[in-house]
Amino acid sequence: MVIKEKLGNLATFRDEGRAIDRLPLEWYETRKRILHKRTGSGKEITLKFLAEAQYLQQDDVLYADEKCIVVVEVLATDAIVLRPASLYQVAYAAYEIGNKHLPLFFEEDCLLLPFEAPVYRQLQAAGFEPLTQKRKLLHPLRTTVLPHTHPGENRESFFSKILKLTAPSND
Repeated sequence: MVIKEKLGNLATFRDEGRAIDRLPLEWYETRKRILHKRTGSGKEITLKFLAEAQYLQQDDVLYADEKCIVVVEVLATDAIVLRPASLYQVAYAAYEIGNKHLPLFFEEDCLLLPFEAPVYRQLQAAGFEPLTQKRKLLHPLRTTVLPHTHPGENRESFFSKILKLTAPSND
């Protein structure tokens, strides 16, 4: 089954008693444009997102028929958890993590990032008290600006154009 767009999120999607089939994804797979995976029930799924910035989130609905709904399940992973004690610590941690171009997440007054031992040790050396926990990395802090265009320019990326040229036609 090929999926080209999200249909919504379970929070607002009417499931009408249909079975929910979870598609388990690692946190870093939620930003992939092309991905081949299996749902919890074993259905083969191919994600093929041609649009820019298609970020999948927990409980996004990818497919629905009369009997079943395929829904994103973001898996828990080993994470560094920081609970900064002051605004200075927030700024310092965000600067240091951003300077390394590491993904940063925010949840329940905590900064979260995927576990890496050198980063953990560096945060300890900087005076933080990082914790290691299994967490779902659900709320990324988007620290980069998405590609932008100017008036009159085509908003389609070079990558999207290549995908459309190589995709089989539905004619």
